[in-house]
Amino acid sequence: MQSTLFPGVRLPLVQAPMAGAQGAALAAAVCNAGALGSLPAAMHTPESLERELAGLRALTPHPFNVNFFCHSPPVPDPVTEARWMETLHPHYQQWHLTVQDMVPGPGRAPFSEAMAEVLESFRPAVVSFHFGLPAPALLARVKAMGSLVMSSATTVEEGLWLQNHGADIVIAQGLEAGGHRGVFLHTDLNTQRPLADLLPPLVQSLRIPVLAAGGIASDADVAAAMAMGAAGVQVGTAYLTCHEATTSALHRRALQATPPRTTALTNIFTGRPARGIVNHAMQSLGPMNTEAPAFPLATAAVAPLRARAEAAGSDDFSALWAGTNMQGCLSESAADTTRRLAKGFGTIPS
Repeated sequence: MQSTLFPGVRLPLVQAPMAGAQGAALAAAVCNAGALGSLPAAMHTPESLERELAGLRALTPHPFNVNFFCHSPPVPDPVTEARWMETLHPHYQQWHLTVQDMVPGPGRAPFSEAMAEVLESFRPAVVSFHFGLPAPALLARVKAMGSLVMSSATTVEEGLWLQNHGADIVIAQGLEAGGHRGVFLHTDLNTQRPLADLLPPLVQSLRIPVLAAGGIASDADVAAAMAMGAAGVQVGTAYLTCHEATTSALHRRALQATPPRTTALTNIFTGRPARGIVNHAMQSLGPMNTEAPAFPLATAAVAPLRARAEAAGSDDFSALWAGTNMQGCLSESAADTTRRLAKGFGTIPS
């Protein structure tokens, strides 16, 4: 089987980019197994991205995807940040922390001229975006590299906007998907729909290919998405427990818990809605807290709590990103996961 979606890639299967849980090793293993591996770049500097891309290129001769965020960086607001610290104060007391324990960590930066310059040295086959698309001049630089452009849509309106603004492929991000919601035209979460309700109208409304994402963890899930008209699938959660992933031991344990733990959308870890496994922080603060600063400013104050709790063996304050379907979270190689999912296309890659 030869995918017509991504030239040089056998399967119309994309490994979702997962910042904090992977590097080049996972992306390369997926590429070498016949699918499209992805490298998350939002937490990289231009210098660190260049090193990671060089490492990825050394590990695979196959096409790969590089993913960026397209959010507008917020202006820090001392009043909002003070209220957020006041909200977290009881937890700081419990873990014997003070404001002095807050240290700058890797942030999440939007796509920029500096990042485009790095990409031009590598010319990835695919560049994907979350939270819309970059400014027209930046998008033109990506297109000039010969890269296909993908971005996530959570509504038909967003899908049409992406098509009209230069996307080559749209990712239908169902409500079941783990990690950050790709919402960018509005903030109303009531518009979010499960994949089965989102995918068919997107396929019907768009002229460009649509990938299915959200709750896909088995070959049967892949087959179901293809039957609804998807041109391919994007899978994240099932790759989190692969040998090549850098997922923490606490996160792996939560993903493989019996019985399965529940998930919910939350903004308390970053300031933007994202799906993760429910833990103490989400229960005590409420999964969606109006005091959380804008993305990604909420992260800094939660980071000391996470570090202290994880050092004690607790995931109470960890962002345990995961989709609703964790049954595909097996302890296996990325190649095995890819082959298992590929059966849903009616073939097994050689």
